[in-house]
Amino acid sequence: MVRFRGTGHSTVRTARLAGVSALALLAAALPSGFSPVLAQDVRSLAGSTDPNAQMLMEADTLVYDNDRGTVTARGNVQIDYDGYKVVAEQVSYDQANRRVMASGNVEIIERDGNRIYADEIDITDDLGDGFVNALRVETTDNTRFAAESATREGGNVTTFNNGVYTACEPCQDNPDKAPIWQIKARRIIWDGKERVVRFRDASFEFFGMPIAYLPSFSMADPTIKRKTGFLFPRISNNSALGWGVGTPFNIALAPTHDLLLTPTYYTRQGFMGEVEFRKQFNNGAFFIKGAGIRQRSPGAFDNDAVSASVRERYMVGTKGEFRLNPRWLFGWDLLYQTDKNFSRVYGIDGFDDSVRRSEIYLTGLHDRNFLDLRFMKFDVQENALKGSRGARDERQAWALPSFDYSRTFDEPVAGGELSLDVNAQSIYRDVTHTGNNLLESEILAGPSALTNGIATIPGLAGTSQRISAELEWKRNYITENGLIITPMLGLRGDGVFTDYNQATNAAIGFMAANNGVAVNTRNAWFRYMATAGLELRWPILFSTTSATHVFEPTAQIFVRPDAPYQTALGLPNEDAQSLVFDASNLFQRDKFAGWDRIEGGTRANLGVRYSGSFANGWSANGLFGQSFHLAGENPYAQPDFVAVGAESGLETDRSDYVGMFGVASPNGLAASVSARFDKDTFSMQRFETRAGVVNARGSLLVRYTEIAPQPTYSFPGRRAEIAADASLNFASDWKVYGGVTYNLNYEMISGKRVGFLYDDECFTFGLNFSESRNPRVPTADPVRSVGFRLAFRTLGDFGSRENLDSQ
Repeated sequence: MVRFRGTGHSTVRTARLAGVSALALLAAALPSGFSPVLAQDVRSLAGSTDPNAQMLMEADTLVYDNDRGTVTARGNVQIDYDGYKVVAEQVSYDQANRRVMASGNVEIIERDGNRIYADEIDITDDLGDGFVNALRVETTDNTRFAAESATREGGNVTTFNNGVYTACEPCQDNPDKAPIWQIKARRIIWDGKERVVRFRDASFEFFGMPIAYLPSFSMADPTIKRKTGFLFPRISNNSALGWGVGTPFNIALAPTHDLLLTPTYYTRQGFMGEVEFRKQFNNGAFFIKGAGIRQRSPGAFDNDAVSASVRERYMVGTKGEFRLNPRWLFGWDLLYQTDKNFSRVYGIDGFDDSVRRSEIYLTGLHDRNFLDLRFMKFDVQENALKGSRGARDERQAWALPSFDYSRTFDEPVAGGELSLDVNAQSIYRDVTHTGNNLLESEILAGPSALTNGIATIPGLAGTSQRISAELEWKRNYITENGLIITPMLGLRGDGVFTDYNQATNAAIGFMAANNGVAVNTRNAWFRYMATAGLELRWPILFSTTSATHVFEPTAQIFVRPDAPYQTALGLPNEDAQSLVFDASNLFQRDKFAGWDRIEGGTRANLGVRYSGSFANGWSANGLFGQSFHLAGENPYAQPDFVAVGAESGLETDRSDYVGMFGVASPNGLAASVSARFDKDTFSMQRFETRAGVVNARGSLLVRYTEIAPQPTYSFPGRRAEIAADASLNFASDWKVYGGVTYNLNYEMISGKRVGFLYDDECFTFGLNFSESRNPRVPTADPVRSVGFRLAFRTLGDFGSRENLDSQ
């Protein structure tokens, strides 16, 4: 065994050429849409090594032939140099002809782990010309390339003869079996100067069967991250649009930005043009997209009054996000369109949600401090015309702006923690929104037009502004026997300013009369809330040889004055319209969901928490308790524009009981139950349970929900629903999944979905179908959709999800 170690001399140069130069030739030659890692510029790779790096060469024999000017290493040759490794039976360097040759099971391992195999390598030391026999490449991202031989000419053009590329791993049981997919070509020519890869006599094989033949095609050098060329086509079908075929064409304008053009032809509506400009920066990215069509057959939209009423339709949308520094994030998501349903109907990617939010935002986060500033416009893409009874879009709000700030001070105050929260919002709405969807003309017509009166007003038209700030201080004390005592103090102030339109003022009057409450509308309100609270927690530990149990009795009391202005209708409620009283918010100081409502009066919360850990890996947790309104006006029994608090279980001095219990096993099985029970009869008022299991074979999740009658919200009867979702991995890489939702009140299936998925390391194919119905409108047609996805790793993927019915 001959070993040689050296640095920076001619022998090192010889080893470098024998190893690294051969490696560079192969790396540079690969047509790497196939392997971007390997397709680097030849000279840059050759020059990327450190000439002062240490070289270690091992061989059975090392021969210097001064007469012929050759150096040859024979027998178990291994060369290690600057992170590269070359293994061969023989490596030689011919100084006279300036050629490097390696033969006999040649293996080259790059710094990043890519492996290159060949029977024989013969190249010039300037990498300009050469030959490789029986080439095979395996990259770290599991892509593979092979060719019977490869030649290099002129320093720029490399030709692979009878080349094959795939991103699939070979079958372990039968390595000679054809992969799921592969590309074969008689010749693959990589032009390093023009940065293009050309294929001659190429075929795409699927499970060993040729399914597509292309006599000649080319693609941009995939080492360029953005390239000009066609992308996978988009195919769709819809009863109103007809069949649609889109052919995206990407134009690489520069390494940091490109232009995507997508002409799409619909058999019923004609051509739609779509253009998208994208730009990447060091700290973020943005894109702007536009689309337009002159509809050929608007009348084809049987169930879409919006789409049927227009012929020319356009949209412009943009999204962006930038990291200004480690603490600040700025971004936007904006959409303008000529009608409110264009982007949804034509599936404009990124802008086709039925309910979406256009916004500009600034967010800051540092330690325990947080700031969020947003300007928002809520949009509903729907098929109802503006001004019609069912139209929802014009009833949505603008937030100009919404502001949140939270800070927890680092320095203790009186030994405790001091925090500050600030919230401000300015709301504008154009059209009054009543719970029974009255038109503003009907409201202004007076009581004669109001058949059933007005029970709720979810949206107040006009403007409203509110600014709120709250300071909170709290401190923990732990006694010798483990009792945790937490006193707290809170002080909050609000300023509210409103200017409602005529229809809203009229609706408020009608609602007040309908509910027998007073009206208090004004242009400005100022209110405050001071809170003194105390929490006692006493964790009690019980341990056995097989389990550990912790019971934690908890008691809270909060002393506050009554919330101002809460006995009459007038103050807006935009962000506190939802309230579900359950175990999750039993111990919250204020159980309202937002800032517009304030919890006042004196309230106590009592309950016990439980957690258990068992030797067999199981765990359990639970909570049970009740809330008591002790003094003052109960805020959950006061009038509100959406009747928040009504039938919540909190509207009486003694609340309903709430509880939850859950278990989890180490093998993926989990179950939980959450419930609210009537304070007097202990009858079920709200019940939800779920159980599921997830393991290597699949998953199963079952949910059941039951809610007692809520006539205030137009639910006179008990509601119940059961849903189940399951998936089964019935074979390697194969999965089938599905789900169903059954409404027990209407005795009908309100939703169902089914699909299957094949997903391995190089190929994905999925197909799914879904159907949904509105149980409250059982005669309405169901909404059906079908979707599919087809993906070839490293080549691309495409898919579609289409509504099977008229839009």
